[in-house]
Amino acid sequence: MQYRRLGSSGLQLSALSFGAWVTFGNQLGRSAARELIALAWDNGINFFDNAETYANGEAERVMGDVLADLRLPRDGWCVSSKVFFGSVEHPRPTQKGLSRKHVVDACHAALKRLRVDYLDLYYCHRPDPDTPIAETVLAMDGLIRQGKVLYWGTSEWSADQIRDAHAIARAHHLHAPTMEQPEYNLLHRERVEVEYADLYADLGMGTTIWSPLASGLLTGKYNQGVPQDSRLAQEGYSWLKQGVLGDAKSGRMNRARRFCAIAAELGVAPAPLAIAWCLRNPNVSCVLLGASRAAQLTQNLEALAIGAAVDEPTWERIEAATAA
Repeated sequence: MQYRRLGSSGLQLSALSFGAWVTFGNQLGRSAARELIALAWDNGINFFDNAETYANGEAERVMGDVLADLRLPRDGWCVSSKVFFGSVEHPRPTQKGLSRKHVVDACHAALKRLRVDYLDLYYCHRPDPDTPIAETVLAMDGLIRQGKVLYWGTSEWSADQIRDAHAIARAHHLHAPTMEQPEYNLLHRERVEVEYADLYADLGMGTTIWSPLASGLLTGKYNQGVPQDSRLAQEGYSWLKQGVLGDAKSGRMNRARRFCAIAAELGVAPAPLAIAWCLRNPNVSCVLLGASRAAQLTQNLEALAIGAAVDEPTWERIEAATAA
């Protein structure tokens, strides 16, 4: 395993980390989750990502039970939660968003579900137009000063919103966000590479990127349609299906097929090749992996070796083949 600093902080996360979105509490129970987390740990993964909204809190309960059952040393791994969407089906106003109340309540609930005394990373899962950024910054700073959170960050915030949060923190001597969790893959690059370009050096921002496989599109499994056991076929994810597959104008399917053809030429699976491409970006602190089977996770972990073996002309071919 490789380890990378989370932006300019001193925290070192495994370059490949493991997330619970869609799988834990939906597709997987405790037994399967235990197998995956144990496999991840045995291969050097030290960061496990979660959120209040994943399976309405059940993903955190499953992960917390597994981490406790495995009895891994608490100082050897990091765990996250995210706040914004809430953890109930139809949240009332104070059960969602980034108000001081919900930020604090959600933190306490995540601590209980994950069975930990503190969260290593705590994210604002989306920007909240109904809450002043200053209120959220103050709430996060308070949790850090109480020892309930070590690092806080954002997910899918605009560059301007992140700069605003830093300016508020700087003006009032508060803890500023350390990291952002954006989508990043061969088919979705602009925010990480263009919009955030100045933030890495200016603010010391790290990124823990999600969807390196474009929700499975870059694995080739949707080339002939949507399998019934796939993520896009899960109930309640029709919004994701539309975004992942795109339309004729986006050309996402054709771009993904061209990528898979190059992977076949190289004699490697497309999934770890796509992950390896993400790791080429020095501003990526870690790539979050999602898997429902041990074989998937094992294959994704091959990204480190594959990335070291692919030469620059081949990477240029890959980028040309997947360009919009």
